[in-house]
Amino acid sequence: MALQPQLRKTNTQQLSNIAILGVLLLLYAPVLLYWWDGWLKKSISTEHEYFSHGIIGLPFAAYLCWLNRKKWHRLTDTNHPLGAFLLVVGGIFYLSGVSEWVNLSLPTILAGLCLWLKGIPGLKLQGFPLILVFLATPTAVPYLITPFTLPLQSFIAGTAGFILSQFGIEVIVEGINLYVGGRIVEVAPYCAGLKMLFTTLYVGLMLLYWTGALSSRRKTIWFLSIAVVISVTANIIRNTLLAFFHGTGQEGLFKWLHDSWGGDLYSAIMLLSLVPVLNKIDSYFSEVPARDFESEPPV
Repeated sequence: MALQPQLRKTNTQQLSNIAILGVLLLLYAPVLLYWWDGWLKKSISTEHEYFSHGIIGLPFAAYLCWLNRKKWHRLTDTNHPLGAFLLVVGGIFYLSGVSEWVNLSLPTILAGLCLWLKGIPGLKLQGFPLILVFLATPTAVPYLITPFTLPLQSFIAGTAGFILSQFGIEVIVEGINLYVGGRIVEVAPYCAGLKMLFTTLYVGLMLLYWTGALSSRRKTIWFLSIAVVISVTANIIRNTLLAFFHGTGQEGLFKWLHDSWGGDLYSAIMLLSLVPVLNKIDSYFSEVPARDFESEPPV
């Protein structure tokens, strides 16, 4: 007979979870569909395109939550007051109608639910999925960073000009502008590679978590540092090709790499290159302790 109250409690929890999930879907399905459609069709604002890594990040976050479902149910029901505060703040954000605040209400409400339902242990359990959601939420951060990208633009323009000159191509570099074949190519703020850099770091975090390397500070720092170098280098090469295509009148190739699926293919290849890099770092730092141990003199 003692089993019956426990079954009732379990059924009540399941119904409560389904109800919460249903409310979230009703509230945020239009928002998520708007993001998704804008990222896929590139019909969303330029700043919001910086968060297109959410195409892979949000499903991955949902998958991680699904994997954690049994651990979630085993946690003790604990109401943390900060959870209620975040739920109120998230509700205010959502009801404000301002797109920026409506977007931020999603990670705010999700974090609030974790704290209100399961307390700090629940927040820790779903911590990484929440980080993925937050980092994929479109905000004004790219717009705020844009005015400070001029040194990076100049560096890319100068490096691209140097590379082209090594192949005997006549090129003139003036600030962020390259003159190739009498045609001007501007390294605009949105060509400075910030979107590619954001995506690289985001995917890098996903790879670190999935492989378990995120728990190692050395592996994380080395991998993310190399990932930044790969991203910047790939963007320099991309801008060099764009300048060459435009300067030599190959507009078809220019549009393919700049506006069409060629740019997506280029980014995908660059992101795939992160996998062997992480494997190499993981194997190297796994071998280092073993070598150090072998080199220790016997006591």
